[in-house]
Amino acid sequence: MEIQFTLNKKQVTAEVGPDTVLLGVLRDLGCKSVKCGCETTNCGLCTVWIDGKSRLSCSVLAASVGGHEITTLEGVEEEAAEFGRFLAAEGGEQCGFCSPGFIMNVLAMKKELEDPDLEEIKEYLAGNLCRCTGYMSQLRAIQKYMAVQKEKDGKEAMA
Repeated sequence: MEIQFTLNKKQVTAEVGPDTVLLGVLRDLGCKSVKCGCETTNCGLCTVWIDGKSRLSCSVLAASVGGHEITTLEGVEEEAAEFGRFLAAEGGEQCGFCSPGFIMNVLAMKKELEDPDLEEIKEYLAGNLCRCTGYMSQLRAIQKYMAVQKEKDGKEAMA
């Protein structure tokens, strides 16, 4: 079956079978940031946004995204690079394998939660596994990033 959807602000068409998962379609369309790490919805490596909400693309049937807007890391490069600098400064990027899905969830959290505390951040990111960092450097990076973003938003509101 043929489906059409918006991928990173561009209309695309894909031929999919009834059991094709979105992860495979996105990789076929060149979105290499979307990775398969577990195939059991446990690692967060395949995180994308569907209509602005974080979803695990390994658990979404491609046929269900017709007419929807899909965003991958390739579609938010500027924001991702900004947060990536915070990760690097705190030593939280390590091997980088988990970074795309992790960054997608951090950016979604920024949009959804206003001034989250440490426990809210941990809860929001509970589905993202990292095998290298121990999470403390990542949490410091998130807190610093969120503080800077809050300050930026405050200055923009006053302007």
